[in-house]
Amino acid sequence: MTRQQVLDLYFMDARCKLIEIAAFLDRVDRAEGDADFRLDAFRSALRHLGEGQSARAEAVLRSLSDPTDEPIAKAPGKGAVGAWTPQN
Repeated sequence: MTRQQVLDLYFMDARCKLIEIAAFLDRVDRAEGDADFRLDAFRSALRHLGEGQSARAEAVLRSLSDPTDEPIAKAPGKGAVGAWTPQN
């Protein structure tokens, strides 16, 4: 596809997601209390979007994923939390 075709096909969907992310960050900023590691991971992942290089999706995914190779003895909870921190 040409760049124009990609824009025609995907721009409105990406625009919607970008607005949703902005609204999410606004809600987090207005909320009381301390944030946890997920907000730091989210903001770190967002920085990859402005780098202007290819493979942004991979960089975002890697920044939110567990980079270790060794299995852990016991899961820290019942479900996924969407971001990794060394304390997990």
